[in-house]
Amino acid sequence: MADTISFEDFQKLDIRMGTITEVIDFPKANKPAYQLTLDFGTLGIKKSSAQLTHLYSKETLLKKQVMAVVNFKPKQIANFISECLVLGVANEKGEIVLLKSDKQTNNGTCIS
Repeated sequence: MADTISFEDFQKLDIRMGTITEVIDFPKANKPAYQLTLDFGTLGIKKSSAQLTHLYSKETLLKKQVMAVVNFKPKQIANFISECLVLGVANEKGEIVLLKSDKQTNNGTCIS
């Protein structure tokens, strides 16, 4: 279990809804992954590396609305700069399952 944080610490995370607009293979990643382009509405377009290849095809990810942390510092992964962290949970096999809303919302909507 992670350390306990204050509510104020949690509020520092900027978690937003975004729509995946592009998915390409990422062969240079250490673990199988895709390079994603996401539309966050008024926040603009951000890129992310995501280890989703076991459960999701490129076609099923395209136009899917997902949750992502958008205020982390950019991180270099191989030859790619990841600008946000798409959120998911690992299943019993360690495969990542996306967190998403059960209803469509506007891109850039803040999770509260």
